[in-house]
Amino acid sequence: QVQLVESGGGLVQAGGSLRLSCAASGSIFRLNVMKWYRQAPGKQRELVAAITSSGTTNYADSVKGRFAISRDNARNTVYLQMNSLKPEDTAVYYCNVYALKNYWGQGTQVTVSA
Repeated sequence: QVQLVESGGGLVQAGGSLRLSCAASGSIFRLNVMKWYRQAPGKQRELVAAITSSGTTNYADSVKGRFAISRDNARNTVYLQMNSLKPEDTAVYYCNVYALKNYWGQGTQVTVSA
């Protein structure tokens, strides 16, 4: 069973920064692509960033240049550094991994005030 636990969300003013963490249980971490998604009220869940086991990254156009995804395989943890935050970044952020099926964390709320 895979468990994902996010942390690091909160309330921040526009232009500020937050760092999200996702701790993963199980041996799958080192082999799998880890992803961050977000879901704003009334909107569909969208992919924000992804990182492969070798460190190749991919970002949604809306966050390129502002967000950075990274991983620490020794700690089974993936991070999302979010800089220059905007009110439109407000959402619940979810950590995700696919290992025969999709696994999701419980989500962490990020609120950016204008």
